[in-house]
Amino acid sequence: MDETNQTDKSNMIEVLESIPEQIAEAVKLAKDVKVTEPIKRIMVAGMGGSAVSGDILKAYLKDKIDVTVNKDYFLPELVGKETLLFIVSYSGNTEETISAYRTAQRKNMNMVIITTGGKLEELSKISKTPCIIIPKGFQPRAGLAYLFFPMLTVLYNSHFIDNPAEDIKNTIKALKNPRFKERAQDLAEKLVEKVPLIYASEKMGVVAYRWKTQFNENAKIHAFHHVFPELDHNELVGYGNIKAGYHVIIIKDDDDYVKIKKRMDITKGLISEAGINVTELVIKGECFLTKLFSAIYLGDLTSYYLALKYGTDPTPVDVIEKLKKEL
Repeated sequence: MDETNQTDKSNMIEVLESIPEQIAEAVKLAKDVKVTEPIKRIMVAGMGGSAVSGDILKAYLKDKIDVTVNKDYFLPELVGKETLLFIVSYSGNTEETISAYRTAQRKNMNMVIITTGGKLEELSKISKTPCIIIPKGFQPRAGLAYLFFPMLTVLYNSHFIDNPAEDIKNTIKALKNPRFKERAQDLAEKLVEKVPLIYASEKMGVVAYRWKTQFNENAKIHAFHHVFPELDHNELVGYGNIKAGYHVIIIKDDDDYVKIKKRMDITKGLISEAGINVTELVIKGECFLTKLFSAIYLGDLTSYYLALKYGTDPTPVDVIEKLKKEL
């Protein structure tokens, strides 16, 4: 859960269609921000729609740099000055993230804040912490490009990663393909009155998780996710006594490990034998960043179209607002 601004854009489809432009703008917002101190690891502190940007960063930089995501009020005792901490809160008022910021401040950690304003912007001015101000008016989950790409840019500016410009260019180009909307509409039709179960490889697990949370927040339904190979050691057995109307979505990266691909094929067959429909999606792209955001974009659109089929406004999250008022 991440807090929102009061001026949320109501037309979710227009927001989704503008993601390529959001990516280009997001890169520019961080063009002058860098860290000069020696850093050994990266941590992202955030909640809900803001924190998923850290999950994606971790997936994208896997095997290149150590990235952890902190979704809590406090930071681990082990982190210190050799950790670069991104404080990510769309609203700037998320209480868990502000608490994490205060902990980091006491530890004198290197920090970069990404927010639209709020309390975190105020605190950044007092402490002189670098702060990247992103556009207001979105639900946090719909502002993903503005939350993720500034982090990537800061890491490049600070010489922690290679230049991602070509990957970003490929991603922007890929997301302009009109076929995404067609595929999303077709899949949404299959999911009406079903509980989506989203499966992917470990390296694409963040995509499955993003799909799950987008079904929660946009379509206002329950959805669940798991990853290969672990799900073959537990969740697969659950198809012995089916107690709900499921539809399984298997998200494949064409570069998944051969053994994972084999597991996916066998698992698909076993689930189908249990009488459950399975949709298999093969994600392709020029680079891993393009694959990640192509798959995420397809899920965002699918959850949007499913919301429409249920006669649900995908934008507001009233129950979260109710919870915050009672905290």
